[in-house]
Amino acid sequence: MFVILLKFSEHKHRAKDFMAEHNAWIKQGIENDVFILAGSLQPQAGGCIIAHNIDRTDLEQLIAQDPFVKQKVVFAEIFEVNPSIANEKFSDFLTA
Repeated sequence: MFVILLKFSEHKHRAKDFMAEHNAWIKQGIENDVFILAGSLQPQAGGCIIAHNIDRTDLEQLIAQDPFVKQKVVFAEIFEVNPSIANEKFSDFLTA
């Protein structure tokens, strides 16, 4: 499982120009069962995505396709997590 932080760069002001494409990219990740959830970092610091069902190399390639990343609106930080404890609602995500 991965936590991806998409932190705004000095080009944050360009986010509105690529928001529709970025949202379509996120929606595709959800539909492909790679992204579990996505949301905004507060206050107005960027975004966060939780991903699974993908290896790190493929995830790095996927993140590189994000219009915000391609246009340098954000820079991505990827953290790999091996979950071992979870609320029962999330037990399917525990690492074996």
